[in-house]
Amino acid sequence: MSMTDPIADLFTRIRNGQAARKTEVSCAASKLKVSIAKLLRDEGYIAGYTTTADGAKATLTLLLKYHEGRPVIERIERVSRPGLRAYRGKTEIPKVLGGLGIAIVSTSRGVMTDRQARAVGQGGEVLGLVS
Repeated sequence: MSMTDPIADLFTRIRNGQAARKTEVSCAASKLKVSIAKLLRDEGYIAGYTTTADGAKATLTLLLKYHEGRPVIERIERVSRPGLRAYRGKTEIPKVLGGLGIAIVSTSRGVMTDRQARAVGQGGEVLGLVS
């Protein structure tokens, strides 16, 4: 059976892994998931990620990050979903917690944060919010 929303599945795995105090979570890899993992690592929300190929399928493993026993990611949620896509122009991209969090935006120039999208003057699909 195919998965309807793999990005929501990735976010749920991160939430559940942090609730269970896991050090890492794994899921099926894709180019979009790897670019989201790279963005989360660059912004300091996860410690790192690795991809491993087992024949035809690849696995993405995220190393979760904690600060003083609490998860670094307090909130991670999906905005755009398969049933209702959320496209925003460059002036309508949301600010998360007044700039303390990030919005993950998929643009024609790749996946980037809300700050990067505003800097290059690019709108796109708002995939999720992280704080």
